[in-house]
Amino acid sequence: MSFLISLAVLSALIFFHELGHYFAARAMGVRIEVFSIGFGKKIASFNRWGSEWRLALIPLGGYVRMKGQDDSDPTKKSYDNDSYNVKTPLQKIFILLAGPLANFVLAFFLYFVIALGGPNILSAVIGKVVENSPAHAAALETNDTIRSINGVEITTWEEMAKFIELSDGSLKLEVQRGKEIKQIILTPKITQTTNIFNEVIEKKMIGIGSAGVTHKLNLGISETLSYATKQTIFASTLIFSGLKKLLFGEVPANELGGVISIVKLTSDASEAGWMSVLFFAALISVNLGVLNLLPIPALDGGHIMFNLYEFLFRREVNEAIMIKLTIVGWVILFSLMGLGLYNDINRLIG
Repeated sequence: MSFLISLAVLSALIFFHELGHYFAARAMGVRIEVFSIGFGKKIASFNRWGSEWRLALIPLGGYVRMKGQDDSDPTKKSYDNDSYNVKTPLQKIFILLAGPLANFVLAFFLYFVIALGGPNILSAVIGKVVENSPAHAAALETNDTIRSINGVEITTWEEMAKFIELSDGSLKLEVQRGKEIKQIILTPKITQTTNIFNEVIEKKMIGIGSAGVTHKLNLGISETLSYATKQTIFASTLIFSGLKKLLFGEVPANELGGVISIVKLTSDASEAGWMSVLFFAALISVNLGVLNLLPIPALDGGHIMFNLYEFLFRREVNEAIMIKLTIVGWVILFSLMGLGLYNDINRLIG
């Protein structure tokens, strides 16, 4: 059941991406010949609104085939009034941007729904106290709750960690231990740790771990909008940072995941409840939006790059060069997919 939920989530995200292209193209007067969820052999289809709506065998993507545009053969062009080829570079860029934009909008909506439902967030409750750390020296204990730092109220673990990381000098902690309130003074020290990309970094810490206690965030309308905006921006920057680190070798290539990882993580999220599914779906949606903006000819970003060239230099990219770049783009894309699949299989075997 969880596997089917994973496929349904992935297909829905792809559907919204392609729907963005579809509506933008229709708005620009371009005919959509095929709207497909999945690749390969067609297993079901119907014709409506001048397009063939298709479900294909391999549910690992999707596409809209516009009149005059075919990634499998860039030489296939049409110069009819309802063709993609007769549109201006800016109109084409608008159509191309609409897919990734739909993913960002969908992610914002999902984060908004999560915020309305009251997302769970880590409380500032101490679990492990590291020996010979500032926290250990100050006699902090497991299950202590940090209520404030230097007079500033602390409500979440994230707030506490950020305050400590950016601190300068000693800190005065108000700590609740059972029914007792204690005032504790300590000084953070720079310590080696790992970040979300598994890189070794140094930052100010006091030597405590979370107890895993959570509480619900009760947000008003303005706070809900702020939460959705911040989460969408954070997810986008996180993915951009991860791609940059992979590109420059700061993160090993074996950290790259493929479709099996996506299905497995979505499956795990479904077992944790609908809130986890929505949260992970929002993250994948942002991921799809960001990845499709990469300047790889087989992706939206590559086509945007070609149209920017045409807009700036008032001429189309040489057809032979475009074909070669498109082939290179497909090679890069399939190589990345193959590497992700290889890493997924290694993790499963491991």
